Parts: sequence; structure tokens; C-alpha cells
Amino acid sequence: MGAFLNIYPLLSVYFLFIYYVSFSLPLTCNLRRQFYLNKMHKSGDVVLGGLFEVHYTSVFPELTFKSEPQQPICKGFDTLGFRHAMTMAFAVDEINKNSNILPNLTLGYSLYDNCGALVIGFSGALSLASGQQQQFLLRENCSGSPPVLGIVGDHYSTFSIAIANVLGLYKMPIVSYFATCSCLSDQQRFPTFFRTIPSDAFQVRAIIHILKHFGWTWVGLLVSDDDYGLHVAQSFQSDLAESRETCLAYLEVLPWDSDPGELKRIVNLIKTSTARVVIVFAHEIHMIQLMEEVAQQNVTGRQWIASETWTTAAILQTQELTPYLSGTLGIAIRRGEIPGLIDFLLKIRPDTNDSNGNNLVKQFWEHTFKCKFNPADREDMESVCTGDENVELAETEFLDVSNLRPEYNVYKAVYALAYALDDMLQCEPGKGPFTGHSCARLDSLEPWQLLHYLQKVNFSTPFGDQVSFDENGDALPIYDVMNWLQLPDGKVKIQNVGEVKKSDSGDEVLTLDEDKIFWNTDSKKPIRSVCSESCPPGTRKAIERRQPECCFSCISCSEGKISNKTNSLECFSCPEDFWSSPQRDQCILKKTEFLSYQEPLGICLTTTSLLGTFICAVVLGIFIYHRRTPVVRANNSELSFLLLVSLKLCFLCSLLFIGQPRLWTCQLRHAAFGISFVLCVSCILVKTMVVLAVFKASKAGGGANLKWFGAMQQRGTVLFLTCIQAAICVAWLVSSSPTPYKNMQYHNDKIVYECAVGSTIAFAVLLGYIGILAIVSFFLAFLARNLPNNFNEAKLITFSMLIFCAVWVAFVPAYINSPGKYADAVEVFAILASSFGLLVALFGPKCYLILLKPDRNTKKAIIGRHTKS
Repeated sequence: MGAFLNIYPLLSVYFLFIYYVSFSLPLTCNLRRQFYLNKMHKSGDVVLGGLFEVHYTSVFPELTFKSEPQQPICKGFDTLGFRHAMTMAFAVDEINKNSNILPNLTLGYSLYDNCGALVIGFSGALSLASGQQQQFLLRENCSGSPPVLGIVGDHYSTFSIAIANVLGLYKMPIVSYFATCSCLSDQQRFPTFFRTIPSDAFQVRAIIHILKHFGWTWVGLLVSDDDYGLHVAQSFQSDLAESRETCLAYLEVLPWDSDPGELKRIVNLIKTSTARVVIVFAHEIHMIQLMEEVAQQNVTGRQWIASETWTTAAILQTQELTPYLSGTLGIAIRRGEIPGLIDFLLKIRPDTNDSNGNNLVKQFWEHTFKCKFNPADREDMESVCTGDENVELAETEFLDVSNLRPEYNVYKAVYALAYALDDMLQCEPGKGPFTGHSCARLDSLEPWQLLHYLQKVNFSTPFGDQVSFDENGDALPIYDVMNWLQLPDGKVKIQNVGEVKKSDSGDEVLTLDEDKIFWNTDSKKPIRSVCSESCPPGTRKAIERRQPECCFSCISCSEGKISNKTNSLECFSCPEDFWSSPQRDQCILKKTEFLSYQEPLGICLTTTSLLGTFICAVVLGIFIYHRRTPVVRANNSELSFLLLVSLKLCFLCSLLFIGQPRLWTCQLRHAAFGISFVLCVSCILVKTMVVLAVFKASKAGGGANLKWFGAMQQRGTVLFLTCIQAAICVAWLVSSSPTPYKNMQYHNDKIVYECAVGSTIAFAVLLGYIGILAIVSFFLAFLARNLPNNFNEAKLITFSMLIFCAVWVAFVPAYINSPGKYADAVEVFAILASSFGLLVALFGPKCYLILLKPDRNTKKAIIGRHTKS
């Protein structure tokens, strides 16, 4: 499309020349005049040209080379177009009356009507550039003063492109008041073109700002089939691709001619599309045809966005179209105030004796009062114009100067040329900008000389707006934002609700008064127009294949990843100690898991540990109180006391496995556990060995065995066996000490605090050593299980060691397969279970005798049982 847009203006000019020559060649070859052009002329020392659309359209006769050429007929008088022309006339008249600008010089003007036809406008431009004569010839060296120094116009972008392409050869300054095509900013192609209206590039960006402001990301675009519309389409596609926030649901080109089938197809597309916002860059004639079909198909619920060409079009403000167009938002040319214009317009009168061809005023008069100056031209119901009719009494918008927009641009264009001419004539000899520092002379002014000063013009209007041109010939951009307000009587009032202008930083700034905006919806709020609803935080956009970027699916972020913005394109991983929230919209600190004193499991284990400790203390107290009884003294009371203390330590060491792991608890827990249990099992082992020794000593010749199992030997054996475990623990702590460890492998959303054992081998050796002692104790106790009852504690030791070994054999696989805090719980449970097993098995029967059967806790009873046995 871009390549077509680049060549389109060149093709237009090429075919324009062919068309122009087709009309002009028969005339110029016969030295006749060219087209008879609608015009208005005022003489002056310097003349400015003007090209305006005073008629909507024109009808051309069929072309033949045999017949006498006929003139095209202009139709559809445009009152506002005529007011544009009269605004130029007023500006020239005001400048002539102002002694501060161009003193001692009278400006004149030559205004031409393009009749809505490119060939007529082109013919008028050539007449302005080359002269008013019936035939003009360029000199061989292209020299000679042209009749005008600058031109205001043309109205359409396509016309301006064609005219600027040709008049650029003359270096003729052209200042347009309405041509907005961004292509005209190309100073390499159009070095003499300037304009007082912002380009479409700025208008497109202004509309995109409005779309962003209201969150409209899914829109339709309709453009006219000319340079204006096609370049807008190109700019829109380019700018939307850069913004990546708004997409076009469709792009359609409105036909110039009334094509019912094509219009029906386009309106049906609008009706069926999910896009609720429709942007239209087209001319009034296109909108009239389009809205007739919209009304025919009753397409409601659409938010229309208007370009500057039809935002304020009165022809569309009818009761038939109000249900569809009310609520429209549009970009409008900056409104201005022109003091004195209304008085000038009221003074306009047709001159029936005018011989200069100033026929525009006569045509306006005939159109306004439905009369004819020539009685022969009258039709039914038409009267003869007298020229004395009162314009103030006529039903016309000609005198409505409350909303001057294109007129204000015309006014600024005329003053820009006048100020440039004034600067040029104030040049001091020897300080000029031209060759040899020369200045331009009034008697030999050239358009290219005025062009130099026009590029540097800078002034302010009475309304307070600054006028200057940038390096592209564009004026300082500013637009009003308009809204179509529906009144209670069904009529439409167009109100200003904001503005878009370029800031000092070069960015566009949108200012809106949203409270004033009228929305044509039941809720009186802006409609929603999106292809896909925005993806909330916690999700990411997934663009669907072969779909615009605005059409997407929302996919939830996976665990551990978040998105904290709307419409995120990707999800981001959380830092190591953080995890995604359930909504996936923020990273939260991971929950820490360990065997806590506050949780039920921790409370139960702590209570059980303290209970075991308390029972040990009670049993120890009972034994101390009854230390002189036979049951307590029967099997080495000192070892029994030491065994109870070690069991108490076993119960207490389990508390080191509860609570958040710290370095000292990790280092102490296994050492305390290992040493406590070795102390306990060592005592049991020594007691078993003592039982066997006493039994053997009771037999003949066995007394010598007791010398190896005296009190000192018993203490020494327990101490030695315990020191071995202590040495293992010290070696473990020195070589590879257990440390707190954040384990993140069990759960993604949790940090499991645990103690890394440091050395698995050391841990295995610690447990293995306890196991060896327990097995030896169990084996010896098993051998002594059938000894006489009064000496026999072996059965109790056998049963207790059986429980102990069973618990710790089951512990190993359970510990290995338990994750996190449950591994600690398993170890605590094993400690408590084995400790309770030893406590109950070894001391339960004795406490039973001491407390409940005191009659059997006597030496006589024990000896009696022995004698009986």
C-alpha cells in the first residue's frame, strides 16, 4: 500500500495534464480563452491568489475533437466555501487598512472556485501563476514577474498535491488552510508548500491519544478514496503498529461515487464487527452517503470518531441522523475569532455592473435568495434578484461566525503571506539575504524571494495564537476535541470538550473535560470496544495465530511466576525465597515449615517428652525414697539411678528436634541423642552382665567372676562405652558439622527448615554404635532370661531391648521416606517410643511391687521365692 501511496500523486498529476490538455488544446491552438472560471478579483500593488471550493461538484461535457469544446458546469453552491473566500477578502481589506503592516502598499486578490474538480482547480492555479490573459506563453528563460506572489489554498489534499507539484517549478509559495495530507510535509517534493492546519500525522496521533484515554483497543477505520484518506490509512497503520495497544478490526475505503452495493457491504461489516468504535476520515459527501445506509440498516451502539473534515458539518446534524451520530467525538480545526468579519460579510453586495468577472457574489446571492439576475435564466417560482435583498433575514449559515475554524486558518494564511511580504520590503540594502546581500525590489518581486521570508515568519493573531512554520512547512499543531450533544428537542449541538496540542517536549498532550461529554448509551458512559478483555495481573497475553495483537487469550502464570501489570506479555519468576501468591500477582515470602512448638504435632510431642521426663523424675524419686528396699538394691541401685537419669536425658533431648533449627540446636541434637542413648544402653548392658555374673557366682567356684563386676568396674565400663560415642560426636562436629538448611525441594511454595546432617557416614556410625550396644544387650539378656526370679532382671531387659530394637529398625525406613519436619517428628517419636519402652519395661514391674505390693518388697519374700523355686 505504501508504494501505491507514493506513486498515486504522480499518477494524478500525469492524468491531470492529459485531462487539462484535452480541454485546453482546442482552445489554445485557436488562441481562445481557457475554462471560464468562477472568480473574484481586486487589483492591488501586489496580488495574492486564492483557491476555494465554492461549489461542491461539477459536470463535464463529453470530450470530442470534432465538436466545439464546452465549459464544465459547477453545481451545488457551498455557502461555507464562499465564506472561506470572503474571509480572505476581509483579511486583505483589513491589512490594507492597517498602517503597521505593508504601509504605502495595497494588496489585491484573485479568488478562484475549484468547483470540487481537480482539473478546474488546477486550471485556476495555472491562471494565478501565469496571468489573467486569454493565452499565456512562458519566455524561453522562464523569467518575468508573475501576476501573484503567493496562493492561499487549495481546499483538498489531492488538489494541493497536484498544484504544489507543478507550481513548485515556479517556486510559488502556497499556503493551504485545509489540506492535511501528511505527504505534503515532504519538503523535497513540495518545497513551496505551507499550511496553517496541522497535518494528518498529528491528527492521527491525536485520535490515537483519545483511543488510549478511553481504552478503545479494537476499532474500525473508514477512509476516502483519495490522497487524504489513503495517507491517513498508512499513518494509522504505522502509528498503531508502534503503539502496539490498538488494532484495526477493519479498514475500508469509501467510494467517491454513490455505490449502493459497496456501501451496503461496508455498513454490514460495521454492524457485524465486534469493534464498537468507528473512525472516519472522509469528506462530507462520503458521510452523507454512508449515514444514509447506516440509518437504512439501523446500526446503533457505535461510537463515531470524526476527522476534521466533517466534525462540524451542519449537513449531518439532522434529526434523522441524530440517533446514530449523537455522542460523536471528533477532531476539529482550532476555533478562532476574527473581529470585524461579520460587519464585512454584511456589507457584501452584488455589483450588477461589474465587468471584471466577479461572479461569485452574484451566485451566492442567487443561491441564498432563490432568484436570478438574468430574467431569462429564471425557473418556476424564482424571482428576479435586485441586489437589495437583506442577507440578515435569509436562512443561511453565512453569517454564523460563532464557530470559525477553516476561516480562521484562511485568515492566518493571508497574514502569513502579508507578514512575509512586509519583512521582505523592510530589507535594508546591503544586508539582504540574496546574492551580494541584495534585497528584493517592489517593481521586480519574485515568488522565490517571498518564499525565503515565509519560512521565517512568526506572528500572533488577535485571538492569541502564534503562527510560524517548522522545517516541513507545518504550523504549530493544535486541535479542538468536539462532542455531538443531543438536545432534548432532538437537535444536535457541537460542543468543545478538550484539545490536543504539542507540548514543549514535542509530545502530544490531550486535555479532556469528561464531565461535559455526552455518550449515546443507556448508561451514559463510554462504551467498551476491545477484541479481548485486558489480562489482569496474574496472567499473561498469548497472541492468537493470524490475529491482530489486540486479540489474545489470557493464560494464568505458572506456579512460582507472577505478572503484576495488566496485559503482561510474560510472567516473571520469583526470587529464591519468594513464591507466587494464589492470584499470581505478587511474590510473597515462602512459608517456612519446621516442627514447631505451636502446631498440634509439636505440642503433642513436646507434651509427651515432658511427660516422660516427669515420669522419670517420679520413678527416680520413688527409687531414692525406697532405696533401701530389696527390690531397689537387688540389681545395683546405682546403675538404676544412672539409667533413670539417662532416660530423663533421652526424653529431654527430643526437645532439641522441635522448633526452628539453629546452628547450636543442629549441632547438639544428634550429639545429645547419641550420648544419652549410649549412656542408657550401656547401663542396661552392664546390668545384664552383672546379672549373669551374679548368677555364675552363686554356683560353686563362681565367686571369682564377681571381682570383674564391682562398682568401679561397672562405672568404668559405662563411662568407657559412653566416651566412645562422645568421641564419634566430636569427630562429626569437627569434620562435618550439622547446619541449618533451607530445603526447597520438597515444596515449591515452602521453605522446609531442617538440619543437614553434614556427614551421613557419621550419622550412620552414631546410630550403628547404639544399635551394636542394644543388640549385645538383647543377646545377653536373652541368654539370662531363665535365671531364678529373685536375681532375674533379664526378662525385663530382653523385653525392653526387643522394643528398643524394633522401634529403631522401623525408624530407619520411616526417617528416610519422611520429608521435612516429618523426618524430625519420626526421630522424636522413635526417641520417645524407645525411651518409654525402656522406662515401662524396666521400671514398671518394680514400681508395681514398691507401691502396690509392698508385702513382696522384703528380703524374706525374695528369699522365700528363691527357696520355693
